[in-house]
Amino acid sequence: MSAVCSAPSRHVNVPSVMCGIDSSSRMSAACYSPPNLMAEEPLSLPLELHSDQKMKKAKSRSSGQRESPAVPQLQRDPLLQLVSLQKASGCWLLDAHLAAVLGKSSEEVEKSKPAAGNKDVYATILALIWLHGFKLDASEEWELLAGKAASWLHAQNAPCVPECVEAGNALLGCSVKKETLGL
Repeated sequence: MSAVCSAPSRHVNVPSVMCGIDSSSRMSAACYSPPNLMAEEPLSLPLELHSDQKMKKAKSRSSGQRESPAVPQLQRDPLLQLVSLQKASGCWLLDAHLAAVLGKSSEEVEKSKPAAGNKDVYATILALIWLHGFKLDASEEWELLAGKAASWLHAQNAPCVPECVEAGNALLGCSVKKETLGL
C-alpha cells in the first residue's frame, strides 16, 4: 500500500512504511518535502551550547588560548580499528597502526615476521589470528571481512603461510590453526 503525500508543488508516492503508517491505518501521514536547494536564503539552525561549554569558551577567551571544538571522545574499539585498516583488496598492511591494534610495537611486529614472508601476507595473517584469538565472540561481525582476507591470501599463492601463522601465533600468544583461518 502506498500513501499519496502532498508537498507544496508536487505529489509523491511514498510507501506507507516510510510515512509512518501501517496498511491497516486510515490516518493521513506526515510527509517529507525535500528542501529547495536553490532557496534564496541559506538555512540556519540555532546552535545552543551547554552551560559547561559556555564556561570553557569564556575561560579560553579570557586566558587568550585558542578555542578548540568540543569533540566527543570516541571509544577506541580495537575491532573497529582493525576493520578500518583492512584494504579494499582484503589485505592489511604491516605498519604502526596495525601493531597498535594488536597491542604490540612496530619493532616487535617487524622482528617476528619470517624472513621469507611478504609483509602484507604476514600482516593479513596477524589480523586473522587476532580476530580468531581475541574476538571470536564477535565473529558474526567480522566473518565476511575474514573471508575476503583469506581469499586475498589464497590469490597471493604465498609459500610462507605456515611460517607466518606460526610466527603470528607466537607473537600474539595464540594457537590458531592455519585451517581455522581458512587457509
